[in-house]
Amino acid sequence: MDKHYLFTSESVGEGHPDKLCDQISDAVLDECLKQDAESHVACETFASQAAVIVGGELNTEAYVNVQEVAKKVAERIGYTNPAYGLDCKSMAVLNMIHEQSKDINQGVIGTGLEEYKGQQGAGDQGMMFGFACKETEELMPAPIMYAHKLMRKSAELRRSGSYDWFRPDAKSQVTIEYEGHRPIRIDTVVISQQHDEGIPHSKIKEAVIESLIKPVLSPTGLLDTNTKFFVNPTGQFCIGGPVGDTGLTGRKIIVDTYGGMGRHGGGCFSGKDPSKVDRSAAYMARYIAKNIVAADLAERAEVQLAYAIGVPFPVSIMVDTFNTGKVDEAIIAKAVKEVFDCTPSGIISTLNLKRPIYEATAAYGHFGRNEFPWEATDKVDTLKNAIK
Repeated sequence: MDKHYLFTSESVGEGHPDKLCDQISDAVLDECLKQDAESHVACETFASQAAVIVGGELNTEAYVNVQEVAKKVAERIGYTNPAYGLDCKSMAVLNMIHEQSKDINQGVIGTGLEEYKGQQGAGDQGMMFGFACKETEELMPAPIMYAHKLMRKSAELRRSGSYDWFRPDAKSQVTIEYEGHRPIRIDTVVISQQHDEGIPHSKIKEAVIESLIKPVLSPTGLLDTNTKFFVNPTGQFCIGGPVGDTGLTGRKIIVDTYGGMGRHGGGCFSGKDPSKVDRSAAYMARYIAKNIVAADLAERAEVQLAYAIGVPFPVSIMVDTFNTGKVDEAIIAKAVKEVFDCTPSGIISTLNLKRPIYEATAAYGHFGRNEFPWEATDKVDTLKNAIK
């Protein structure tokens, strides 16, 4: 008999201080790629009070007005009022970006060790994971997908003016009861929504439950009379954004991936160009895992890729189907090696990653969104044929 258990994932809104930083870092990356597709970028952002510091390393022919980029991101998110903790018009932006280390760059561009001359090497060592499952139509774990959808709805209500007293900062958390690998009900929903001063908690709670939680989660069929709702559990959430909590690029890696359901290699994504396998190989691993599940080779699949800095091929490829595979894992792994080019240059080419597509990834998760190339299931038939 399958065991019952609870699993929880969280998401944060686009106005969360860490997500503000992720979006600024990726906006800098996009601006570089617009002007120079060969840009190598490692951009980090720090936000506190009314100031933003942008640092990191670049190797690019592009000129980026960092102050303008950062302010445009803040404005798009909705930080347009000093009362929100950050105002795009008056915020201070300090540019601390410098040139990328030549030692790192020579390994990436293939001018390092003689045996790898002319071949693009990995931008760093490390291991990356990709995950997919049949819990949702996006082939993603249900808790993280629903948490993301709640945050999207929060922003939609704020932008539309339906609740003009919503402010940009917000967090969500969804706890689901499972029977084995099957979600059977939503046990708990937590929403922390930044708001204007003077709004009664009862009004906030009613608005969040009736206009945010229920419209998003009722269609799942998993809400029931025992589902618990916690809205702004401290009672008030006026002070938010970088004034309420310092922001930093790369601090929401579990929000960015699978909400803890799948493993994470450790490296963050935002601010890194696709020569950094922290990012590009994680996208490739998701692409592979999703195609395995879409091909009905398994109910769940996790793929690990690992690299050595400067080396132009993965040092290992692993497939785990959590005992849900219709085919032996070794056979699936062999087919994966035949079908997918997991070299750093092969990943970039397959997924067409030298494009300014990254700012959009930096809120609401990098996976489960069909606008991105790593979400395609175009290798299903090729995988099946390789296994035959």
